[in-house]
Amino acid sequence: MKTAVEVATTKSFAAVFADFKEITKVRLAVSVVFSSIAGYFLGAPHIQWQSVLLLAFGGYCMVGASNAYNQVIERDLDALMKRTRKRPIASGRMSVPAAMATAITLTLLGVMALYVLNPKTAMFGAISIFLYTSVYTPLKTITPLAVFVGALPGAIPFMLGWVAATDEFGIEPGTLFMIQFFWQFPHFWALGWMLDDDYRRGGFKMLPTGKKDAGTILQIIMYTIWMIVISVIPVFGITGRLELSVGAAAIVLMMGLCMLYYALALYTDRSNAAARRLMLASVAYITLMQVVYVIDKFL
Repeated sequence: MKTAVEVATTKSFAAVFADFKEITKVRLAVSVVFSSIAGYFLGAPHIQWQSVLLLAFGGYCMVGASNAYNQVIERDLDALMKRTRKRPIASGRMSVPAAMATAITLTLLGVMALYVLNPKTAMFGAISIFLYTSVYTPLKTITPLAVFVGALPGAIPFMLGWVAATDEFGIEPGTLFMIQFFWQFPHFWALGWMLDDDYRRGGFKMLPTGKKDAGTILQIIMYTIWMIVISVIPVFGITGRLELSVGAAAIVLMMGLCMLYYALALYTDRSNAAARRLMLASVAYITLMQVVYVIDKFL
């Protein structure tokens, strides 16, 4: 049988690990790593699994660091919202010095891992942390334009994988960047619609018009259409080595139209449930679209 000390140590480790996952937002970090690896597969002439592991590790560290800095900066606001008040810092389970030590360590490890791949990858990773923590986070309580700024670091992961594989930035990673850039607006505005009351408690201005109205939904629809257009552009052979077959483009188009359907449905049914369906459709779209791109390359 375990002693009381062993039981306490096990519980303590489990609690610390749980807080680490929460402060780094493990689900978000994993989704970002997935996007980066998809971009790597698209760009790499030959898959080098050591590079994939470095990209995954470095990518997780960079996203985790950004989220940790964010929770340090917003700890008082997090305590005001139902969705975030149980976060490690806001709830008092983790001290600010401990959170900062975690963030700084992750930043250093992430930059070093990405630098081993190539300096450009490390540079874009560092830019994403800077924009997220030093520009996007402070702007969230000032203007809805914060979402536009936040879309820049948010669009880097898909592109980052290509740069990690090729050490080049051109039309191919630029296209991947634009796909994920336009995707973020319907995704985060749907999320902002669902959580509008909670965001208001924290003083965040997340919806483009500042309220749940037709103007917000029309912008969601517009950006969804732009996302669809950019997503199928590679089928026309104008994006360098980034190519898409007619069949794959048709699949991506149909998935995009499904997401557009939910955006149009929100215009008719302006409920949180409709916004949630759009948000889930957007998550499915970005994941499956990347899978289709990768499978299409290797078929």
